[in-house]
Amino acid sequence: MPADLAVIGLGHIGLPLAQAATLAGVRTIGYDPGPPATAAPGAAAAPPEGRPAATAPAPHSPLTAPEVRRLLAAGFRSTDDPAVLGRVRTAVICAPTPLGEDGALDLTAVADAARVLAAHLRPHTTVVLESTVYPGTTEEFLRPLLEEGSGLTAGRDFHLACSPARHDPGNPAHRYGTVPKVIGGLTPACTEAAAAFYGRLTDKVVRARGPREAETAKLLETNYRHLNIALMNEMAVLCHDIGVDLWDVIRCAETKPFGFQAFRPGPGVGGHSAPIDPNYYSYKGRSLGYPLRLVELAQEVNSRMPRYVVQRCATLLNEHGKSARGARVLLLGVTYKPDTGDEEGSPAREVASRLMELGAHITYHDPYVHQWQVRDRPVPRADALYEAAAGADLTLLLQHHRTYDLQGLSVKAQLLLDTRGATPAGAAYRL
Repeated sequence: MPADLAVIGLGHIGLPLAQAATLAGVRTIGYDPGPPATAAPGAAAAPPEGRPAATAPAPHSPLTAPEVRRLLAAGFRSTDDPAVLGRVRTAVICAPTPLGEDGALDLTAVADAARVLAAHLRPHTTVVLESTVYPGTTEEFLRPLLEEGSGLTAGRDFHLACSPARHDPGNPAHRYGTVPKVIGGLTPACTEAAAAFYGRLTDKVVRARGPREAETAKLLETNYRHLNIALMNEMAVLCHDIGVDLWDVIRCAETKPFGFQAFRPGPGVGGHSAPIDPNYYSYKGRSLGYPLRLVELAQEVNSRMPRYVVQRCATLLNEHGKSARGARVLLLGVTYKPDTGDEEGSPAREVASRLMELGAHITYHDPYVHQWQVRDRPVPRADALYEAAAGADLTLLLQHHRTYDLQGLSVKAQLLLDTRGATPAGAAYRL
């Protein structure tokens, strides 16, 4: 066998898995049906003849350049040859599942991955779905595709399970091996086969009753966060209107040792899951004849935060004798999460677009993003950060990367609006 594991789909889910498995000593192959330039974003392609493997991460890669180099040195390779899928013990589907135009989950990539895998699937292989999906997808959608394409029966000839991805990019406190993996198999034997694999990568395996429970656990986790962020965003608007420092309120409230977990407001919700999962969970609820009303309301609250931030910008400029039209606005941090280069779902783009509609001149700075576009137009990047802040009519902190010296920036900036509560009290205007 060329490898123990095939990771199908090398994006924000697949690459961290490939990294964890490879560094744990699991011989790992990455498979993606796309061309070499996109087949292995941020990882090493098993290159065509005469072409070297990639050694730098692609845009939005969850891995840094040093991590990519270590992954290559440890033996990881990716390929666009589907034949390798028939020579592994475990195959994990990590295909993307975006929303379609109708608000429903687009399972096209999962279906494509399943069909390719099915054509090469061998008996006794363990197949796991890590993509975020509807409850029931593993059994009702993936299983038929695998069985029809392979002629094998899930639960008898091969093992089938769901283990939703849990990855917190940029957070060194939660590495892959320290985060428990939830696993729900089609049969108890399927669960144990998947547990045996993930037990090599993580400290703890949690067995769900079945695939549906595992799939729904992912949605519950995401919606829990989404709902609480929406509450904080509503509190941010209220506290501003009544003259209360919300950040001090949160500081006080989080000292309660029970019944409270601190969440914080921001300019919007970004990422690969948060702005998407509640939408399709709600869509699924409506298709069953009833809405998930709290989820839909949270989505409404969180989606209007970019507009609220722009309103605060215009008001702040006006209070200091300036108009949004013609104002020079510097955006700090355009990624969806601190200390990563991933822009997926970041509210920064909508904030910038709305400021442009008001006639503002936008520049940006982000240590992880060296080129950025809004409305298909490049946005100028400020290389000299302090000089740019001093020259801007308004500096808007959208993401707090650890490299930012906010105390120094608050001294240099003419006006600083902090949407993350990261500046010291009194050093800037805060959301």
